[in-house]
Amino acid sequence: MSQQFRTEIENGIAEIILDKPPVNALDSEGWLALSREIEVVGEKPEVRVIVIRGEGRGFCAGVDIKELNAHPNRIVKVNRGNYETFRAVHRNKVPVIAAVHGFVLGGGIGICGAADVVVASECASFGLPEVDRGAMGGAAHLSRMFGLQKVRYLFFTGDMVSAAEAHRLNAIEHVVPREQLREAALEIARKIAAKSPAMIRIAKEALNGIEDGNLEDKYRWEQGFTLQAYMSAESTETRKAFVEKRDASFPPKDEA
Repeated sequence: MSQQFRTEIENGIAEIILDKPPVNALDSEGWLALSREIEVVGEKPEVRVIVIRGEGRGFCAGVDIKELNAHPNRIVKVNRGNYETFRAVHRNKVPVIAAVHGFVLGGGIGICGAADVVVASECASFGLPEVDRGAMGGAAHLSRMFGLQKVRYLFFTGDMVSAAEAHRLNAIEHVVPREQLREAALEIARKIAAKSPAMIRIAKEALNGIEDGNLEDKYRWEQGFTLQAYMSAESTETRKAFVEKRDASFPPKDEA
C-alpha cells in the first residue's frame, strides 16, 4: 500500500493530511490505516486537538471506485475501513477539526459529519453521490450537518452544496479563501489546545453522550443496505460507468 496520508504534530496540534493524488480517494487499506492513525494520535498525551485536511484538488472524494470496480468483494473491507475511520473521529479522546477544500464527497462527508468542527474554503462543495456509485451510507453523518429533508434531497439527487450555502445552513463554522484555510483551522485548534486537556477530553465525552441516537449504529444500518445494493446489476453498472467516464444505462423493467 502506498502512503495515502501523513501526520505532523506540533504544539499540541496534530495535523493528519490526506495526500493521495489526484483526488484523495482512499482504497480499502488506506481507510483502515487512516482509522488506526486517527485513534493512535488521539491517545497521545501531547496531542490536544486534531486537524484533518487534504492536499491537491479536493479534501476527499471518498472510496476508490476503481478498486471496487475491479474487486467488488472488497466492499466489506471498505465498509469496515469507513466505519472505523468515522468512529475514530467521532469517538476520539480529543476534538477533531475538518479543514476542507474543493470536493467533499462520500467518505469526506463521513469525516466532516463525525468531526467536532468544520471549516471550509470558498471553493469547497459537499455531496453524497452514493446512489450514483451503486452504494449507500453517509446520510447519518450528513444529518449531523444538514436538516432531514435537505439530506434526503442531496442523497436522492446527488446534487452538491456550496461552502457558502453550507455556512448559511449552519453546517460549517467558517468559510475562508483557500490560502487561509489551514490557518483558520489552526486558529481554532490553538484556542482548544490552550484549554485544560483534562477538561476538553471530559467535554468531548460528555457532548458525545448527549447526542440524539448512536451515530455508529445509524451508519451500520446504512452499510447493510450497501451490501444489498452491491448484489444488484444496476450497482455494477454505476461503478463501470463511473470508471469508464460515461452515463450509466438502466434498461426499463418489464411491466407486470
